[in-house]
Amino acid sequence: MCGITGWVSFDRDLRAEGRVLDAMTETMACRGPDDRGVWAEGPAALGHRRLAIIDLVGGRQPMTAATPGGTVALVYSGETYNFTELRAELAGLGHAFTTDSDTEVVLRGYLQWGEAVAERLNGMYAFAVWDGRRERLVMVRDRMGIKPFYYHPTSDGVLFGSEPKAILANPLARRRVTADGLREVFAFVKTPGHAVWDGMREVEPGTIVTVDREGTRTRTYWRLETRPHPHDRDETVATVRSLLDDIVRRQLVSDVPRCVLLSGGLDSSAMSALAAHQLKDAGETLRSFSVDFAGQSDHFVADELRPTPDSPYAHDVARLAGTDHRDIVLDAQALADPEVRAKMLTARDMPVGFGDMDASLYLLFQAIREHSTVALSGESADEVFGGYLQFFDEEARRGTTFPWLVRHAETLGDDTGVLRRDVLDTLDLPAYVGDSYAGAVAAVERLDGESDFEYRMRTISHLYLTRFVRVLLDRKDRASMAVGLEVRVPFCDHRLVGYVYNAPWALKTFDGREKSLLREAAADRLPKSVYDRVKSPYPSTQDPKYAFALQEHAKDLVARPGHPVFDLVDREALRRLAHREAPQIRQASRRGLERALDLAVWFDLYKPEVALA
Repeated sequence: MCGITGWVSFDRDLRAEGRVLDAMTETMACRGPDDRGVWAEGPAALGHRRLAIIDLVGGRQPMTAATPGGTVALVYSGETYNFTELRAELAGLGHAFTTDSDTEVVLRGYLQWGEAVAERLNGMYAFAVWDGRRERLVMVRDRMGIKPFYYHPTSDGVLFGSEPKAILANPLARRRVTADGLREVFAFVKTPGHAVWDGMREVEPGTIVTVDREGTRTRTYWRLETRPHPHDRDETVATVRSLLDDIVRRQLVSDVPRCVLLSGGLDSSAMSALAAHQLKDAGETLRSFSVDFAGQSDHFVADELRPTPDSPYAHDVARLAGTDHRDIVLDAQALADPEVRAKMLTARDMPVGFGDMDASLYLLFQAIREHSTVALSGESADEVFGGYLQFFDEEARRGTTFPWLVRHAETLGDDTGVLRRDVLDTLDLPAYVGDSYAGAVAAVERLDGESDFEYRMRTISHLYLTRFVRVLLDRKDRASMAVGLEVRVPFCDHRLVGYVYNAPWALKTFDGREKSLLREAAADRLPKSVYDRVKSPYPSTQDPKYAFALQEHAKDLVARPGHPVFDLVDREALRRLAHREAPQIRQASRRGLERALDLAVWFDLYKPEVALA
């Protein structure tokens, strides 16, 4: 896993910039609590913080290889799940290995195949190679964007890092956010390449960025491709199951304790049951963890989004699969704790949070880290298999905006309502969303002879797989790595994603329900309760004490009229939310409180220069 950073400056010798490189590297300490390393030679400097997962002794970084033409150095974050096969292939080509790590396989793969090594990798990764033979930096990100990767061009080179905070630790990067950055924060869209901070870019998923003295170039090595689906229903179900078995087997490989995140939904239940079965065959018992809230059974009220609580279903799966299960129970005080909010904002570098769902995710991962270093998650199955309500919503299907925005405000609340009117007018979020949507739809390839309906469903799938999923993957990565936990996402294997993406909608819903292919592919491992369960998203607390705590924190903020957050937030609107009567403070009302508090903490932590003009 780990955190990476670096600096290329063609006009100076970076061996003299050790203090700055150390500062950049130390911002990644949470991502890599086990080890640190820095390397510098001429115009290049690399930093690494390590979370040791495979080859605990031998996988230290930065990792270098001496060649006749110069040093090739690598910093790598993530996991390559097919490294064993690649290692054997490279050994057959004459490469000698000194470690058992996947990092060395990637380095040797680059020496053999150059940047084309990316096309051979199966995994989640972000890595940078300084090729001293050509004085060139090569930055590579995995196909789905599971691991984050940012860069910031400079006048004579580039800065890069797993997270913006690493780049912002360099004096060359300004902590400046323009109107476009704020639009990205508030519009709930994910524009490819956009990094919120001015001057910073994101290495896009499936992309290679090279930097040399002639400039910066970008090449896409993988994207979602439209092609005919070759199989009938039985063959499709069998193929999905075969892929899942192989993916889970690969992602269970670890030299440290691992576990699964088990919510009791179809996604995590299928993944957990398959993993438990594989480990049971090897004589091991799988650990599983769920999040729950104190008094949830007393406060739970069914709604359109969450018709049922999670715990009973998670327990059914744990009993059938034979996992060593534990519920992580959180109370309202912990969820509303300002310290937890600050830790999550620090992890994410920007105020793009999900309120109590961010806090609970962080606290869940923190509790799991006491027992395991690696966790498998059911994240992204809804995007892959078509699980969201919007796939079945006629208004969303008509396609005038991103499907997740169709009923966003009425179900989750309008968190822009606390912004000042002049700020909203400047941002013009509807126009920004409209332009982003048009660009996203234009990227969808239509299959020859595809019906209008099938094309529309393909478009919705494409939007979720290339835009929405990246929001959730970034959230997952930041929250987990903030506590030194590696979370793997089997449903993001590019083989599975590409195969299911091209399955016709009739196949994806052959039983009249969402995620038919996944349900049937794992049917023999699921309890009937989960097989029959209606989709329910990640849980959110319904405890009124949480909303009361938010109100108290908001009152404290309102009492500080000179706080810079009020350059963006309408102080009077926040005051009204903070004094609403109890029956009015439901989840939709909480969103404005959470957003204002997030912004305030962000200003306190990062002291950003906000430039709206």
